[in-house]
Amino acid sequence: MIRACVGLGSNRDDPPARIDQACAALEVLPQTRLRARSRLWRTPAWGPLPQADYLNAAVALDTALAPRALLDALLAIEREAGRDRAREQRWGPRRLDLDLLLYGGQRLEEPGLNVPHPRLAERAFVLLPLADIDPSLLVPGAGTVAELLGRVDCAGCVPWVAPA
Repeated sequence: MIRACVGLGSNRDDPPARIDQACAALEVLPQTRLRARSRLWRTPAWGPLPQADYLNAAVALDTALAPRALLDALLAIEREAGRDRAREQRWGPRRLDLDLLLYGGQRLEEPGLNVPHPRLAERAFVLLPLADIDPSLLVPGAGTVAELLGRVDCAGCVPWVAPA
């Protein structure tokens, strides 16, 4: 079994429910166990389009799935949630975004599959949830999550609190 970390995000169509549904789908992947889940973080959207803030989270999985098989499973979960990567604008609003962030201590560069995620070290919306799981987690070639978090702008990123 390999420890893999997945980032989750949503800013459309009931983001808390979308992330809960994705976590439920991850829990039933073959040869995979969900080991830890971060709290939800409200983070500012960025990119070319004005859009709602995101909710972001991360999970740690123990899996026997190969990296490509795990990525394919993540993409299938996105499609089931209504995401159409071919039609959406890059960095635009989305129902669900699942990113394979880490796969053990491995570094992989294949067409369509880069681990650690190429921009993980630059993104507070990824690092904050990972820090909830394990701030000492090592990002190969970059440092620990806590070290990386100390180098990014976390302005506007706050733990999400469900409306009363």
